[in-house]
Amino acid sequence: MKKLLEVKNLCKDGILHRVSFAVEAGEMVAVMGPSGSGKSTLLYNIAGLDQPTAGEVWLDGTEIAGLPEDEKAALRLHRMGFVFQQMNMLSNLNLIDNILLPAVQAQKGKRNKTRSKDTLIRDVKNWMKKLSIEELAERDIAQVSGGQLQRACICRSMINAPKILFADEPTGALNMSAAGEVMDEFERLNSAGTTILMVTHDSRVAARCGRILYLLDGKIRGELELSDQKKQTDMERMKCVEAWLGKMGW
Repeated sequence: MKKLLEVKNLCKDGILHRVSFAVEAGEMVAVMGPSGSGKSTLLYNIAGLDQPTAGEVWLDGTEIAGLPEDEKAALRLHRMGFVFQQMNMLSNLNLIDNILLPAVQAQKGKRNKTRSKDTLIRDVKNWMKKLSIEELAERDIAQVSGGQLQRACICRSMINAPKILFADEPTGALNMSAAGEVMDEFERLNSAGTTILMVTHDSRVAARCGRILYLLDGKIRGELELSDQKKQTDMERMKCVEAWLGKMGW
C-alpha cells in the first residue's frame, strides 16, 4: 500500500514530542489517549490548521508544515476534508448551501471552472442522497437532529473529493444511536477508498477503525492493529480494544 500521510518527528510547544507515524491510502486510523494527551493538537498540526514547532508532515508527496499559509489553505480546501465535534455550520444558510460552500470556494479564481453550478448542485445532492439526508436539503440547521447535521458535515467534507478526511471527535456531541449511524457512514466512505484519520475518546468508535494509535503526554506509546471486521463481531472487536486500552493504562 502507498503511504498517503507521513508524520516525522513532529513537535509542538511542549505538547507533542517527536511524533512519527504513517497512514496508508485507504486506511481508517483512530488516535486515542486521555484528555490533555495532545490528540487534537496532533490533528490540527498534521492538517496545517496550526504550525508545528519542528518536524515534517508529508501528504501525498507534499510537505505541509513548511508551506506558506495561502498554500496550506488551498491544500486544505482541495485535498483535505474535515469533520469536527463542533459542526461549524453557518446558521444563515440552509443545509444544502452549507454543504455547497466549500465547492463554490474551490471554484473561485479558476479561469476554467472544473464544475458548473448545476454540476456542483448535482454533486451535493448525490452526496446527500448517499447519506440519506436529501429530503432535508432546504431545512435550516436548527431544524435537523445532531446525527443528521453531522452527516451533512460529512457531505461537506467530501464535496471536493479530498485525499484524506480528518475527524476530531466526530461523534462526541451525539447520542449512541446517532453516533452509530455516523460511524456507519465513515465505514462506507472508507470501504469506497477514502482515507480517514480520526481523533476519538470513544472505544466503540475506535473499534470500528482498522488501527489505533495511543497518545500519552505528547508521544505515541502504543499501536493496535485490528483484524478484518468480517472476521470479528463488533463485540469481539470492542473487547479487544478495551483489553488493549487497559494495558495502556486507559
